[in-house]
Amino acid sequence: MIGNPATDFSVALLGQLIRRGVRDVVVCPGSRSQALALAAAAFDSAGLVRLTVRIDERGAGFLALGLAIESGLPVVVITTSGTAVANLHPAVLEARHSGVPLILLTADRPAELRGIGSNQTTNQVGLFGSAVEWIRDVEAPHDSGFGPDYSAELAHEAYSEAAGHSGAAGPVQLNLAFREPLSGPVTEVSTLTPHEWPERGAVVGLPIDQAGHTVVIAGAGAGARAEQLARSLGVPLLAEASSGARFGPNLVGAYRALLRRPEFGGRVRRAIVFGHPTLSRDIPALLQRPDVEVLVVSGPGSEAYNPGHRAASISSAVRYDGEPDASPAGRAWLGSWVHSSREILSGEGEAASAADRSLDDRPGNLGRQQLAAFRETVTRRMLAIAVWQATWPHDRLVLGASRLIRAVDENVAGKKISVHSNRGLAGIDGTVATAVGIAVASQDGDGQAGVTRVLLGDVTLLHDAGSLLFGLGERRPRVQVIVGNDGGGTIFDDLEVAETAPRDAFDRVLYTPHQADFSALAAAYGWTYRRVHNRGELSEALSATDGQFLIEVSLPR
Repeated sequence: MIGNPATDFSVALLGQLIRRGVRDVVVCPGSRSQALALAAAAFDSAGLVRLTVRIDERGAGFLALGLAIESGLPVVVITTSGTAVANLHPAVLEARHSGVPLILLTADRPAELRGIGSNQTTNQVGLFGSAVEWIRDVEAPHDSGFGPDYSAELAHEAYSEAAGHSGAAGPVQLNLAFREPLSGPVTEVSTLTPHEWPERGAVVGLPIDQAGHTVVIAGAGAGARAEQLARSLGVPLLAEASSGARFGPNLVGAYRALLRRPEFGGRVRRAIVFGHPTLSRDIPALLQRPDVEVLVVSGPGSEAYNPGHRAASISSAVRYDGEPDASPAGRAWLGSWVHSSREILSGEGEAASAADRSLDDRPGNLGRQQLAAFRETVTRRMLAIAVWQATWPHDRLVLGASRLIRAVDENVAGKKISVHSNRGLAGIDGTVATAVGIAVASQDGDGQAGVTRVLLGDVTLLHDAGSLLFGLGERRPRVQVIVGNDGGGTIFDDLEVAETAPRDAFDRVLYTPHQADFSALAAAYGWTYRRVHNRGELSEALSATDGQFLIEVSLPR
């Protein structure tokens, strides 16, 4: 005997998705999607899936993005109809351009209620445009059911497409119509037998040879394979802070400064590019030079990075079977980049400490030095370095789209830590939500997991302030939100427009000044608040790794 059609179908579909590998479901409340939401709650109670609930669809989409980034598995997002679906669009775009797998279960009106002005009804099929390449518009379930294999077929195809089994990973949409009554009692969910996917064929990398004056460039999403290739070739590694490759003996952290010098950037003749570089203008300028051969190793997103359409080859992997270049010229090429980079990164700190060292012989000088260092005013550079140094392999670091990610990229040394930034479209949307998703996925059930830190600007935080909200009973992972507050969008101060626009107009429409009270914001959402004024207070705040902390650092414009 069949029960409620909407509930029976929702339980069957979610069960089949869980069988195929889904471990996280994010739910937003809504009437039309109630059967899906209640089915997700039943699977969560049975310990078969991890359920997270958020009231805002935009934040929920980015939280799902963070969960998928950390877990590497498709994450299900459930919404009701109408504007609820549209609010997923920013996260869907980021997922498409970053190659992050999401499965969108969007509830909808049945066919007879579409196109007649029915409440909360719009054309949800194709709402996301080219950002979602796989869509199924599923008619409302009925009393006779869809047949035993239908939900399995839908789940199989949706999961496979999202996970990238036959192409690039990314978001997919199942648009699900439901008729009233919209839900009924959920019968007991049973243990599910995991689906076994066939092993994917080995990726055959494009073979490359040793060549002089080569550099390896690592952008967002590049990962450790970029560092491995640079070490195998024996060439400089120009790795952005969010690349996942900013470590190793070949690292050139100060790559921007060196690319601008003719004796370094001017001598590059081949560049092998991993991921999606976005943090400087120097990289695309290099890759568009006619005297530079460009080999692109495509990243996880839907588009290969290819400035000027100059890439000689674009492949999913490269292979080098030889030894590192040990010739005098090869060693000199690598050594000059690495040593010069280290001198640049350490130069300011060494210059600042030279005067201190000259006073070491004075009685009591050490104590005065320590006190002076403790009281030193926090700068962007100091903040970037302090957060980087406080983060370890068991932690997670998320960098917002602000001046601070560039301060990190310009100043920090190598360290093999997990770093993420939403660089698919490099927007400020959903940064807090993404970080919370990463925190939930990385800390759940692992006693060794550390803290997730998110370093961002004040405008980026205000844009996603709603994601500070945790509902009652929701997981509250260890998170530090570190906001550099300079009173507005000072990133625009570095652009050419700052020199040509009228100051009052520039401030109003670009800098967008504010007087937000972050302590009140933290109190409203139940976060512990700390405001730091100097180096000592910053170090102390970053060492607090339990609970949810909002750390405010005032920075000059």
